[in-house]
Amino acid sequence: MSREYETVIGLEVHVELATETKIFCGCSAKFGGESNTHTCPVCTGMPGSLPVLNRQVVEYALAVGLAAGCEINRFCRFDRKNYFYPDNPQNYQISQLYLPICHDGGIEIETEAGKKTVRIHEIHMEEDAGKLIHDEWEDCSLVDYNRSGVPLLEIVSEPDMRNAQEVIAYLEKLRMIIQYLGASDCKLQEGSMRADVNLSVREAGSRTMGTRTEMKNLNSFKAIARAIEGEKKRQIELLEEGKAVIQETRRWDDNKEYSFAMRSKEDAKDYRYFPDPDLPPVVISDEWIRAVKERQPELRTEKLARYIREYGIPEYDAQIITSSSKMASIFEKTSEICKKPKKVSNWLMVETLRLLKEKGMEPEDISFSPENLAKLIDLADDGTINNKAAKEVFEEIFSNDTDPLYYIEERGLKAVGDEGILLAAIDKVLSENSDSAEAYRGGKEKVFGFLVGQVMREMKGQASPAAVNKILKDKLS
Repeated sequence: MSREYETVIGLEVHVELATETKIFCGCSAKFGGESNTHTCPVCTGMPGSLPVLNRQVVEYALAVGLAAGCEINRFCRFDRKNYFYPDNPQNYQISQLYLPICHDGGIEIETEAGKKTVRIHEIHMEEDAGKLIHDEWEDCSLVDYNRSGVPLLEIVSEPDMRNAQEVIAYLEKLRMIIQYLGASDCKLQEGSMRADVNLSVREAGSRTMGTRTEMKNLNSFKAIARAIEGEKKRQIELLEEGKAVIQETRRWDDNKEYSFAMRSKEDAKDYRYFPDPDLPPVVISDEWIRAVKERQPELRTEKLARYIREYGIPEYDAQIITSSSKMASIFEKTSEICKKPKKVSNWLMVETLRLLKEKGMEPEDISFSPENLAKLIDLADDGTINNKAAKEVFEEIFSNDTDPLYYIEERGLKAVGDEGILLAAIDKVLSENSDSAEAYRGGKEKVFGFLVGQVMREMKGQASPAAVNKILKDKLS
């Protein structure tokens, strides 16, 4: 009889913070840029250079910790984590081990079995390393220090998750909180949110932890889900064969759907942590915590209830819109301008989501302005353009944020409302479809839609639907 196994999963999530400058120097923390241009003696580890803490990093850490229900260490400090690697110019990383800024929190997630709280062990501040670029053509590795010193929060969970679905639910909730706070854009594809998965398996019902492995190189939720399933299967196969699982760090290859050993897993003692002598401790007062709390924006739960109450949109619409801070912001600003929240919701729920899916984009990548979306809604509402033209205009707004009035004039998309032109087209359609006209007069109302379609076809889609409906009904009666 085969044994049943349980998966035990904890996460270490690294989030790059949305500060203008790096954690310990004044260099730009912006993603990208020409290699080694966002650098100075501090973030490249030059002898004699001294770090100075960026206050905004502490503020973001406090905001995330408070939103995640954490306790705040009123006295915290930085430690040196010593290791050699080419993208680590000082041969140590400034991090927090002994006194992290936040500890003992939790995030509630929805699972198939109902609500569940994933406990957060700690949140600490640290600096990012540089980036190694492997040049296969020249058979060498180059290093870009632009990312060195970019501020990170590391959010360490307890091993409370049991499957990939719970892990993704936790990550999505965490990402949403951080994006709402404005602390990070959390773009996995740019590395501003990264997750290392600590996973072990044990016999179902056992209280003893299995030997865990840590998986790195996970840059999408799909890759994380596949890596969890792949590593779970690998460990169970080892146990079934009577072999031991080795505690190690593994690299997930999403193309091969398999993980490969990188190095044996280190313990804290291997890094020779000690307090950083160049940075004083951070003392966090009650007043500082109170000030951060007062600045906390409305988070998703409150926003969801308010949208249903104030805007009168369906709960399903509100759920989708509030699942992204960017989408929620566009919804609110557009509704404020045009005063038509249900129509704004429709454009976001249908056309915006369609184009995001087609282009493989995230809601945070939306670049059109609320002003142009509001203009489009008003133009479609007053009959300046018909529904078909409105969709074409929206695609242009979505891609280039073009002023809809300019685009309509340039492309000649304005709906024809001239009564004389429409009368001529309607007369022609009625003479060519006299049987349908008689059928309508005889009580077959469904025929009306066919006749409207024929008129729109005659007008090459440029007629005002409202005007066509009115004139056609007058003619048929």
